[in-house]
Amino acid sequence: MHRRVFLAAAAGIVAAPLVAEAQQAGKVAHIGVLGDTSPPVESRGSGDAAFRDGLRDLGYVEGRNVTIEYRWGEGERERLPELAADLVRSRVDVILALGPASARAAKSATTMIPVVFVGSGDPIAEGLVTSLARPGRNVTGVANIAGLDIVGKRLELLKEVVPGVTRMAMLWNPSNPSHAPALKEVPSIAQSLRVELRAIAARGPEDFDGAFATMRKSRVGGLLVLADGVFVLHAARLISLSAEGRLPTVYGNRSLVEAGGLMSYQGSFVALYRRAAILVDKILRGARPADIPVEQPTQLELVINLKTAKALGLTIPPSLLGRADEIIQ
Repeated sequence: MHRRVFLAAAAGIVAAPLVAEAQQAGKVAHIGVLGDTSPPVESRGSGDAAFRDGLRDLGYVEGRNVTIEYRWGEGERERLPELAADLVRSRVDVILALGPASARAAKSATTMIPVVFVGSGDPIAEGLVTSLARPGRNVTGVANIAGLDIVGKRLELLKEVVPGVTRMAMLWNPSNPSHAPALKEVPSIAQSLRVELRAIAARGPEDFDGAFATMRKSRVGGLLVLADGVFVLHAARLISLSAEGRLPTVYGNRSLVEAGGLMSYQGSFVALYRRAAILVDKILRGARPADIPVEQPTQLELVINLKTAKALGLTIPPSLLGRADEIIQ
């Protein structure tokens, strides 16, 4: 089954007022998109398609009154500052930044061009905005969820699947601005679940083998993989290593579960991207990003892959299956 995802402005549900005349008739909007993954990954996750659908619903037709220009990091986040600068040189009207690293690069590249981010874990902690209600300056967007509650919930869900496990690992990426706060807060959440949690870093696929070797030596019985574009880009390798180690894993991105991972818990990316289209439209019509509250999901999606559970020899509790938004057979 699918639960409907509702989003509301962090400070309320009153829409931000427009501060200028509507977009000039006949003007072609020029949108820049900055992402740290790649076109195939975005297509698989339906994010880019949802954004385009959202624009189309608002009356934007590519080639007629809007053009979209892309810059992709292909998993190499060190390239993002130059890619962001390139979009600035292209004089786009607004930049859609996919993920916290892209958002940070876009914010650093310009103080004039509006930036709308999608997928920040905690935009205040990441230095993107000063507050959710009044972001300030030229940045606003749609967060996955503010704070670390969702990460703790993922641990709880994994513990329900493997209740006897006392050691788990958390795979994080030092190049992702959303991950550093988790290092400070999540161990205490794990402790409340009577689980010893070991944080293991991986910047990319070159670190995966070593990370999983560390997990084997530590004899962990479960794995939490934080939401990350680089991890999504190399999903097949992560899923393969988890399967080889017979390691029950919960992910921050549903695309990894669709590709064969065990389960995920996150806000609907389709809903997030469609909402981002609405924010972009507001800006193109004259609203200031500083006055548009950051939005966040009020409901999240639990996706479980039963085929993977069977391969791991796991029985998913009926109570957990009953709460799932989608079950992959």
